[in-house]
Amino acid sequence: MKFKAQDKQNQLIENISSLHLVVGVDIAQEMHVARAVSYRGIALGSPFEFGNHAEGFRLFGRWIQDLLKSYKLSKIIVGMEPTGHYWLCLARWLSNQGIEAVLVNPHLVKKNKENRDNTPSKSDRKDALVIADMVKNGYYSPVRFNPEAYEELRILMANRDTVTKRLNSAVNQIHRWVDIVFPELRHVFKILTCTSSIATLRLFPLPKEISRLTTEQVISGWKQYVKRHAGLRRAEQLITLAKRSVGATKAL
Repeated sequence: MKFKAQDKQNQLIENISSLHLVVGVDIAQEMHVARAVSYRGIALGSPFEFGNHAEGFRLFGRWIQDLLKSYKLSKIIVGMEPTGHYWLCLARWLSNQGIEAVLVNPHLVKKNKENRDNTPSKSDRKDALVIADMVKNGYYSPVRFNPEAYEELRILMANRDTVTKRLNSAVNQIHRWVDIVFPELRHVFKILTCTSSIATLRLFPLPKEISRLTTEQVISGWKQYVKRHAGLRRAEQLITLAKRSVGATKAL
């Protein structure tokens, strides 16, 4: 039996009953703004601003309970945009409180801005109301938290990507710097990121510094970083090439 998209939409709409308090939250880095509507879209209560911390969440919970009591409602659903990573703390807190949290598509929020007042104007309070309207119309998806093992793997992969990008950037900078200041270094080391090459760049990166050294001094420097250094022959070649380098000599 095929499951149609319309069937899913109907289920999301049917999930909102006349007993629901539908809350929309406009997520920000420090201060969130919440608006509440009934299942018919009638705005309830006043807008509420609260901070992204324990005290702010506690006040937000009290605001919800006051609305439930005032309008004799018994169910809660809170919708929000997945703005960056700022929504995660609130979503986890709602889940721990047993409150249903859902997400709305930011692109659709932008498209639905004119539904309330026929203007494309934007404000935190209006966005929160638009989000609440989208939730009561069934344009949302439930928040799903992954198991801890999956979360750890996802974070490790993200960290690995960051480190890889930084490493590639550093290697590219080394290649550029060598091409400008000491292009002859490539004749001594085919791989500029090998241990002996990096040791050379750390100890005496400029050709004029190398040209004043003896082979013993070069080898002694290499021994600080590697047990099996590049050898006497490469040390002599390095000094010879440094003396007749065509690299830049200004702004070093």
